[in-house]
This record gives sequence, C-alpha cells and structure tokens, in this order.
Amino acid sequence: MTALTGWWTVVVLLFLYLPILVLIVYSFNASEKDVKFTGLTTKWYVELFRNDTQKLIEPLKNSLIIATITTAVASVLGTSGAWLLHQYKFRLERALGTLLLVPMIVPEVIMGVSFLIFFKNIGLGDGFIRTTIAHITFCFPFVMVAVQARLSGLDPSLMEAAQDLGAPPARAFMKVIVPYLLPAIISGALMSFTLSMDELVVSWFTYDADSRTLPIRVYELARRGPKPELNVISAIFVAGTIVLVVVSQMLRRKT
Repeated sequence: MTALTGWWTVVVLLFLYLPILVLIVYSFNASEKDVKFTGLTTKWYVELFRNDTQKLIEPLKNSLIIATITTAVASVLGTSGAWLLHQYKFRLERALGTLLLVPMIVPEVIMGVSFLIFFKNIGLGDGFIRTTIAHITFCFPFVMVAVQARLSGLDPSLMEAAQDLGAPPARAFMKVIVPYLLPAIISGALMSFTLSMDELVVSWFTYDADSRTLPIRVYELARRGPKPELNVISAIFVAGTIVLVVVSQMLRRKT
C-alpha cells in the first residue's frame, strides 16, 4: 500500500510539473515555430529585451510597480490587522477575522467582477489605481495569516517588559514586536509579491491600456499562437516564482 501511494504521488507530481519543465526546455528551442525541438539556443532570451514589437517590457514595468506597491501596503495592513486581532479582544472578533480572510477563498472571477462593478459605481477610472487596490485586497490576508502564526508563540512579557522600561506602546511595538515578527512579515511580503506578479483574472477586470500587466500581455500573445518569447518570459516567471516561494517557506519555518 505504501509503495502504491508513493508511485501515485510520483504520477501526480509528473502530471503537475512535467508541462512546466517542457516549457522551460522549449524556451531554449532554436526553432522559431516552437513546434519541433531543433536544438539549444539562448537567442530568444536576448531577443526578449531587444525586440519592442511584442511590447513586453512596459507591462513588465507595470507589474513590478503594482507588485511593489501591493507588497508594501499589504505588509503594513496584514501586520497591523494581525496585531490588533491578537492584542485586543472584543465582540465579533472571530467574525471580523473570518471576514478579513474572505479574499483568500473567493473565486477570482467573482472578485474581479465585484471590483469592476464597484469601481464603475464610484467613478474610479484610473486602471493603475484600480488594479493596485484589487491586488492589495487579496494579498494582505496572506501577510496577516503568516503574522498571526508568529504571534501565536509570542511571549506577552516582551511587550510588558519594554513598557516597564519606559518605552511607550508604539516604540515598544517597533523595537520589540516588529523584529520578532520580521520573518513572518518578510514571508508574507514575498508571497504577496508573487501573487501580484502572477495575477491575471482579477487584473483583467480592472486594467486599462496604460496599466496592462505582464500576465495580461502574455495571455493576449498566447491567444495568437505559441511564440518563443512566450516560453522565455514564462520560464523567467517560473524561476522567479520558485525562488520567492522557496525563500518564503524558509522564512515561514522560523515562525
């Protein structure tokens, strides 16, 4: 039974990751048609940054800017929310905590349509701002969950000792609590950055011509057929995501 379970795990992992591996290999394919593998080359990686006809660099900049802003704001909101729920006890505390986690489980299509209707009703026309707000909304709960896990092992005497030594609550929080929470904050921030960079569905309902993100541009190109540049940018995305996730998990283990 154990052997059967092990083999089944191998099959599932191959099913999940073999297509990604093939995509990475084909990013070095010398054939421009991207159908038959004819040899290894790195020219498509060079062409990606030389060729402006595909207009990938500007969406990449937009994605990086949105992801950076999202990460910064989500880290502050997630850390603050986790601390408030940990420090203060009040009626409906559990209900509020559950409500804050809703963006993590709501289907992305529903969230995207909701944002579209909401932004139309309030008259917010800037796609860059719309997309950034949407990304912050579904990213900050991931920071909050990571920080809450770290707070569960917090010794209450740390805060009390700092205040007994004359530090006001705000200073005690910044000098004592934040350093203690830093591994969880960084872990949540990396996860937020990864999610924001990879997000397609929600961004599709909120972007405009000036705020097109890289996943949206890649999707638009993919609809026209396979291209070597798509394999290259996808391979870079996969590599970057793997690095961020590994670092995030390493930091989360410290929590």
